[in-house]
Amino acid sequence: MTRFARWTAAAAATLLLAGCGGGSPADGGDEGKNGDKAPATAGPSGGSPGLPASLISQKLDWGRCKGTSDSPAPGSGWQCATLKAPLDYAKPDGETIGLALIRSRATAGQDKRIGSLLFNFGGPGGSGVSTMPLYESVVGPLHQRYDLVSWDPRGVAASEGVRCRGDKAVQAAESVDATPDDAAEEAAYFKDASDFGKGCAKAAGKLLSHVSTTDTARDMDLMRQVLGDRRMHYFGISYGTELGGVYAHLFPKNVGRLVLDAVVDPSADTVGHAKNQTLGFQRALDDYLKSTGQDPKQGSRKIADLLKRIDAKPLPATGGRELGQTLALTGIVLPLYSKEGWPRLTEALKDAENGDGSALLALADAYNDRDASGHYGTTTHSQRVISCLDDKQRPTPEETRKRLPEFERISPVFGEFMGWDTAGWCHDWPVAGQFDHPEVSAPGAAPVLVVGNTGDPATPYEGARRMADGLGKGVGVELTWKGEGHGAYGSGSDCVDSTVNSYLLDGAVPKDGKVCS
Repeated sequence: MTRFARWTAAAAATLLLAGCGGGSPADGGDEGKNGDKAPATAGPSGGSPGLPASLISQKLDWGRCKGTSDSPAPGSGWQCATLKAPLDYAKPDGETIGLALIRSRATAGQDKRIGSLLFNFGGPGGSGVSTMPLYESVVGPLHQRYDLVSWDPRGVAASEGVRCRGDKAVQAAESVDATPDDAAEEAAYFKDASDFGKGCAKAAGKLLSHVSTTDTARDMDLMRQVLGDRRMHYFGISYGTELGGVYAHLFPKNVGRLVLDAVVDPSADTVGHAKNQTLGFQRALDDYLKSTGQDPKQGSRKIADLLKRIDAKPLPATGGRELGQTLALTGIVLPLYSKEGWPRLTEALKDAENGDGSALLALADAYNDRDASGHYGTTTHSQRVISCLDDKQRPTPEETRKRLPEFERISPVFGEFMGWDTAGWCHDWPVAGQFDHPEVSAPGAAPVLVVGNTGDPATPYEGARRMADGLGKGVGVELTWKGEGHGAYGSGSDCVDSTVNSYLLDGAVPKDGKVCS
């Protein structure tokens, strides 16, 4: 089972906007010099209990980064280290876990250095250690005055990463119908979900209860202190915006310059997120269809009919594999993350109409992190482990059946899948979820720049305004880009890029509601 939600920015690490400028200075300017530490400050809901000096004052052993089976080693300009963090923040003197970090020092020298700029690229479950070097070319101007820093959050990749099932079991699960048509298919769908949760519990053990977004936000503040920064300077993309909002809520007085791009709606619960993304992907599909000269309604119906035929009879594909309905839908989703992927979608749909599922399957494999040898990465495992600990809502199969018509009205292509996903994703999960939606109110925090893209498929534009409002008056500052794709910065708009750069480099806060078109 695959969730088309809050996916890592690496899926579309190119996006963006057009040049503007000025405003009032942001709080927390050039105060991140090495060794200039400040104590953690709890927010209105309470921050982490007092951490022992052994954690706050730990010295990171930075060294040459090593490659893994899933990611080659980056160049010599990158250093890696392991940070010790509490397994359970309620027991800060107890057991610790290791968090993998990566950094590249500011290129303009220490006298012009602002501090560390921490990145989270989304997911949840995306590896910052493997993505950060790939993103360096996008954030070149920022690299001059910031150390670029990212990490694998707890439960992800090199930070106690969780693998819930082996490659053969993952591939077998791809044939499970995620839009069940009868009682037998429904039973198989929910059994697969239950089996996945049991595999996660066995693999993660007690870590399974300590990989929430709140836990990771507290890790970020520990990271800030160990890195020597008085304020948190942060760039969050997709799910990383939710993480940034939670951090601002917990530690408002520690907020420096925060950018949230491709914004998750913090007011939405599990069903609300699914409806938002159903709408977002349908909008992106409509825009794609218009670009090819098709009527969106007729084009969507044509694709929905193709998916029904594939559901009844999977298409043959390269290597003796088959393309079923869920994989076909996954293959359609990936090119919608960026306008540059639209031509490939056209060719893949044409091939599928002619009976060849190879192109859509290749796109689905890329989304599912499957290589040519049949090995799968663990991003989707970590995504589910984290989101099911976060999300309190557990829709039942009965509730989901009643909601399906509403989802299908939103989108004839994505609605049924997204509707069933609300019940299947965390079905029979071994641990309870923590909240209906994240709390992001951050009274007293410095201005936070919230960037929304009107054509974003995975995190629809409306979420940006809701995040800005949720952060609070005088804190959330919205910047809008009238563009396509998942995210805005680095996607081709000089207005967006220059506005974000001015904010991060000079502390220039744009007027709330500024639009780049």
